[in-house]
Amino acid sequence: MKDDSSIAQVAAMLREEIAARQPGDRLPSSRELMRRHGVSPVTVSRAIGQLAAEGRVITKPGSGAFVAPRPTPLREVPDLSWQTVALGDRVIDDSGVTALLTAPPEDVIPLTGGYLNAAMRPDRQLSAAASRAVKRLDAWAAPPLTGVAELRGWFARQAGGEVTAADALIVSGGQAALSHAFRALAAPGTTMLMETPTYPGAMAAAKAAGLRTAAVPMDADGVLPDLLAEAFAVTGARVFYCQPTLHNPTGATLTGERREQVLQVARAHNAFVIEDDYARYLTDRAPTPMVALDRYGTVVHVSSLTKILAPSLRLAAVIARGPAAQRLRAGQLVESFFVARPLQETALEFVSSPAWPRHLAAVHAELATRRAALLAALAALLPDAEPHLLPRGGKHVWVRLPPHVDEAALVEEARRNGVQVSPGRIYYPAEPPGPRLRLTHSAAVHVAELTEGVRRLADAYARLS
Repeated sequence: MKDDSSIAQVAAMLREEIAARQPGDRLPSSRELMRRHGVSPVTVSRAIGQLAAEGRVITKPGSGAFVAPRPTPLREVPDLSWQTVALGDRVIDDSGVTALLTAPPEDVIPLTGGYLNAAMRPDRQLSAAASRAVKRLDAWAAPPLTGVAELRGWFARQAGGEVTAADALIVSGGQAALSHAFRALAAPGTTMLMETPTYPGAMAAAKAAGLRTAAVPMDADGVLPDLLAEAFAVTGARVFYCQPTLHNPTGATLTGERREQVLQVARAHNAFVIEDDYARYLTDRAPTPMVALDRYGTVVHVSSLTKILAPSLRLAAVIARGPAAQRLRAGQLVESFFVARPLQETALEFVSSPAWPRHLAAVHAELATRRAALLAALAALLPDAEPHLLPRGGKHVWVRLPPHVDEAALVEEARRNGVQVSPGRIYYPAEPPGPRLRLTHSAAVHVAELTEGVRRLADAYARLS
């Protein structure tokens, strides 16, 4: 018997023995293996060495050889590349929205975000409202498909004019409302007009609906009606999306005269105006909604409670009339049936209680204090960041930077220095006119942290200058 052949035979027999044993079991001694197989000590040693190299045994000097732990078999990674062809090129760009919703690390001060910080939220009062709501006998029953009647009536009264509860549809938050409206009012492949700059979530929803977007310029008083008329004429668009009150990100509020002009322009082109009234409750000086001025079904009005109450209160109303309202209702029904009744009842409990006006007053006062602190800190620490305007309310200040500033580099340097800000680029549906930042004053824990955030931003700016 050749030595190599003997080694292979002993190794093969040991493999069978190892397979019948448990990890950690001791193998027969070298002397026993020599006797059992009639081989030399060298043959046994080399066979065990080969099995050790294969990872089947572990040798411990002075103790012998033991069955090694069995390796966990590697899972085969499935090849999912076929989906790229099946899905086509309708990519949903969520980068802008993700940047706004992602919470910064604990050591980073947030000068961005869209919600009230925990200290400003009415969490205790909302919990009390939810407790009362779920005790109702019908709390877990299916609600009316368009929403609880009393809640629809409340939203209708908030809109004013000739709006009735029958015109309102309850949906799962403002973002869902925009998605519903875009799909209902504009066919895939057509163009929708929007202000520039504008809310990144609206741009993402428009792209997801298969729409092209065209930008309409604005100034400190809102969208420019003459350029809106020109955009309708050039593009053939039938929908204009706008935020006429405390526009995000600039803070502009469309004047009464311009509201009438926008409606006239839209009517002249048989077009819809989607009025995103997201910030109505973030100021005590909100003008009359455009829907209240509209008698022809031109305006589709969106109003949400999320911004003023809590991120997880995903609840909004879409107000529309005529065939557009029917299409919106059908889209909501096909997509999600209805909004959970306990959430609707909770919102109704809260806005019908004394906690609602108290909360509004407290938030308005706190936002005014924070806005003044942010503007004062900018003037003292970073005067090169020029505010676009002094907003009447809301949570943000839009600032213009000198033309030579590298906006992306500043945002990254600020993050490294412990403050998170929102880059202006993500708010433009077309090329931006220059470096901008949106600075939020509602996300910081308190005014002192807000001021410290501006200081860190100023230090980052100085390092890049």
